[in-house]
Amino acid sequence: MNSVFKIFILVTVIFMISVCLDSELLAQCPMCRLSAETNLKNGGTEGLGLNKGILYMLSLPYLLVASLGFIWWKNRNKFSDHIIEEPFSDN
Repeated sequence: MNSVFKIFILVTVIFMISVCLDSELLAQCPMCRLSAETNLKNGGTEGLGLNKGILYMLSLPYLLVASLGFIWWKNRNKFSDHIIEEPFSDN
């Protein structure tokens, strides 16, 4: 395996573990936080999953871009081999 790939996997695993294990991440705006706290004080349950939902929505664009970058990185060698060939050969 390439060292860049190993570093990419390591960073991805550390990021996913830190997001999944830390349930007290504050990903809410002040207004959403106030609304969720009020709901929980009044006996509601809607505020319990709000942080995880926000973090889930936040992680999807990063995972999408990282996946596309990884696919491009893996496939770039396939196309670069054909480009490197000499356009004007003596054969």
